[in-house]
Amino acid sequence: MRHRKRGRKLGRTSSHRKALFRNQATALFEHEQIRTTLPKCKELRRVAEKLITLAKRGDLHARRQASKMLYGSDLHYKPGRGEEASSLDKHFVLRKLFDDIGPRYQDRNGGYTRIIRGELRKGDGTQMGYIQLV
Repeated sequence: MRHRKRGRKLGRTSSHRKALFRNQATALFEHEQIRTTLPKCKELRRVAEKLITLAKRGDLHARRQASKMLYGSDLHYKPGRGEEASSLDKHFVLRKLFDDIGPRYQDRNGGYTRIIRGELRKGDGTQMGYIQLV
C-alpha cells in the first residue's frame, strides 16, 4: 500500500525523476513558462515553489541550496577556451532566480506558479499543461 507516500513516480527511477525536475525547474526559471504533461506540472510545482522560497530568503546558504537543484543548458552562452558552458549558464539561471524572481514575490506567501490545462497530445491523448510563474 502507498498510504502517506507523497509524490508521483511518473514511471521513472528516483534518479531519473530527480534529473527530470532539475531540468524542468531550470527551464521554468529561464523561460518563465513551459509546456509539459499535467502530472509533471503538478509535481514540478512542488519543486519550483521551494526554490522560489529559497530565493526570497536570499542569503548565501539559500543560494547554495538552490544551486544544487538547478542545471545549466547550452542555449545562451558559447564558452571560450577553458570555460565550461554548464556552470556559466547555471549561474545565469541562479542569478535570475535570486535577483529577479525572488524579489518579485517578496510580499507573496506562496502560490508562485500557475498551472493551465492545455490540449490533449495528439500521439497518445495525454493531457498537456502549461506551468508559468504568476
